[in-house]
Amino acid sequence: MDKKYVAYAGSYTHESSNGIHIYDCDVAKGRITEREEVAIDNPSFITFSHDKNFLYAICDQGVSAYAVLEDGSLELMNVASINGMRGCHICVTSDNRFLVVSGYHDGKITVLHINADGSVGFIADEVFHKGIGSVAERNFRPHISWSTFTPDEELLCVCDPGIDQIKLYEFNHVTGKLKLYDIIRSQQESAPRQIEFSQDGKFAYVVCEMKNYINVYSYDKNSDKDRFDLVQNIFTVRRDHKSNSAAANITFDSTGKHLLCSNAGDNTVTIYKVDSKTGKLSSLNSLPISGDYPKYIRLFPDDKHLMSMNNEGNSITIFTVKYDKGLIIMNGPELKISRPNNMIIKELK
Repeated sequence: MDKKYVAYAGSYTHESSNGIHIYDCDVAKGRITEREEVAIDNPSFITFSHDKNFLYAICDQGVSAYAVLEDGSLELMNVASINGMRGCHICVTSDNRFLVVSGYHDGKITVLHINADGSVGFIADEVFHKGIGSVAERNFRPHISWSTFTPDEELLCVCDPGIDQIKLYEFNHVTGKLKLYDIIRSQQESAPRQIEFSQDGKFAYVVCEMKNYINVYSYDKNSDKDRFDLVQNIFTVRRDHKSNSAAANITFDSTGKHLLCSNAGDNTVTIYKVDSKTGKLSSLNSLPISGDYPKYIRLFPDDKHLMSMNNEGNSITIFTVKYDKGLIIMNGPELKISRPNNMIIKELK
């Protein structure tokens, strides 16, 4: 029996979208078909609990919690305030006891309890970033764009492109409290936007939005000096790219042997091969995604097809990925969706 998958896409709702779009996935063909739409104000990011029984969505009111039903439909559980401006990213602890909201507009990290039934509970901690960035037009104040736990979950890594820093916080798994541990200072005006770890936990990959490159760090939790050590800096775009380009989003294939990075402005996806021993990347190719501002990219569960969420092009474009040749080939017509932000996929039992 073929496995069945359902995809969920969050989208801004100030134009024609109602919120979260639910799609049935045909993994073999690399296509998705819209099933229904769940009304919610501006879900700028959605994610699952680690068991994928619950979906959490940023919304104007804070964070919405949904139970994921057997057929993949969503049932609203509750909405919790984050005591601040609308967030842009959520991450969840592996024990599903806490979730962390990154605040781009107000530069705030908010930690919330998750109740035993999966609904969102009260605020455990709030931390405002302080400081002045180097680009007055945009980076003149803190903007938190992404937060990810280290593989051991001892530290929370918080990307702040507004002040060119990744702040590392000790995380108390009993109280949800944060304590500043260290700071990774990125290059001036680089704007570190997103951090992801390799499957073995030995390397970290940081997308630097404004400089259009990825910083690769080795990670050693037992190091006496710095846990993070920079081992590579590699561009996400070709030498002749558009000057208004911004590195947007990275994702690994399920084997961890390839990494893909989308580039806004340039409107491309770059495919890299990953050296598992050194963590270093080698670029295979950079190709257009046939849409405007690929804010987020997502591979199908079999790694054979890639979806690009084109936020300003109001579309999702899908490609067949040929890793051995470093190619992406358009797979069918674009799908229309107003201002898509990100996508997550769940296998139905």
